[in-house]
This record gives sequence, C-alpha cells and structure tokens, in this order.
Amino acid sequence: MTRPIAVLRPEPGNRVTAAAIEAAGRIAIRLPLFETRSVAWAAPDPARFDSVILTSANAIRHGGAHLDRLLGLPVHAVGEVTAEAARRYGMGVVAVGDSGAAMLLERAEAAGVRRALHLAGRDRSIAEGGIVAAVVTVYSSDALPIAHVMAERLNGSVAMVQSARAAARLRELALDRSTVMLAAISSAVAEAAGSGWERVKTPAAASTEALIGTAFALAD
Repeated sequence: MTRPIAVLRPEPGNRVTAAAIEAAGRIAIRLPLFETRSVAWAAPDPARFDSVILTSANAIRHGGAHLDRLLGLPVHAVGEVTAEAARRYGMGVVAVGDSGAAMLLERAEAAGVRRALHLAGRDRSIAEGGIVAAVVTVYSSDALPIAHVMAERLNGSVAMVQSARAAARLRELALDRSTVMLAAISSAVAEAAGSGWERVKTPAAASTEALIGTAFALAD
C-alpha cells in the first residue's frame, strides 16, 4: 500500500507542494510546522552591492515594495522556485543553484561576486563575511503549535523535510519515528533530523521537484 506523504513546509508552498502530490494520485498530509511573516525592513543603498543572494522565495513574497530599490542588482538564487519568484517581481536572475546555499556562494564568488546582499529570514544559514557584505532580515518563520493528534497522523507516512529547522522541529513532535520515513532535501537536513527513523533518503538535487520524487520512491 502506498504511504501518505507529509508536507511540512509553510504556506503558501505547503498547498502548492501538496497539490502536486495529489495531482499524481497520492495522498498528502498538509501539516505546516512554521508560519512565515513579513518584518519591518528597509533596503540599503544598492550602490554598496554587486548582487543579491536569495535562498528562499519568502524573501520575495514578504519583501514588499522595498524590493523595488534593488531591481537593478543581479540575483543569485537557490532553487528554481526562488528564482521564478524573483523573475516575476522583475529581478534579473543570473544564476540558479540546486545544491544549497554554500554551493551557491562558491559559484557566485567564482563568477566574480564580491559584495553580495543577502535577503534572508530571521533564522538563516548565511552570515556576513566573505562575499556577503550584508544580510538583511525581511521575514520571520515562527513555529506553529502542533497538537498530539496531528503529530500522530505522521505515523506510517513519508515526511518531506526541507530545512534543518523543520528537521529539528519534527524531532520534537510526539510520533513513532520507527514508522516514519524521511525524504530530506540534503544530508545536513537529514543529520538535523536525528536518528530512529524507519528510513532516510536524500535526492540527487536540492529542489522541491527532486524531493517529491524521492518521497514517491519511499512511499512505494
């Protein structure tokens, strides 16, 4: 019997991913672990930077009108979803990484980037230093309360985990890990989830599409 697939990412990505899973004839469990919110921010002088680093589409969704000031800067983005959100806003995307933030920074530096502005969430993996001249918080991702009965729905499922924070949050839930398989977007995320899971598998590429494929393989 095919297992249900739990989608744990915040909205609006949760319903988009769940819809893609359901369109393939699978059962999706929609259980966002976090809620993203805009925070007050102001765009710095774009003349100080030679590029923008984006690691989440939430920076665009919650950035607001202050993003207009940065439209002239080339964008290096993690993942096609983030890149497409930037393009729709009118930003010029010059590079799309599929292997996480660290690899994106390496490639940006190799391409000549020296003074990047990172638009980020309050909890993030990139700090100032190296080619990152400044990090500006434009959104927060806050943990949602998960009732015990909701956590129990994950027993016997394949849980899709897309960040180390989500992995750590999943560890806190009262569920039977030995019955849950994890589709983790990277080895670092898998490590953050800890041990005791029935099975853990990562995709070849760090993208939502590849992660869904990994979840399908586990579910079967």
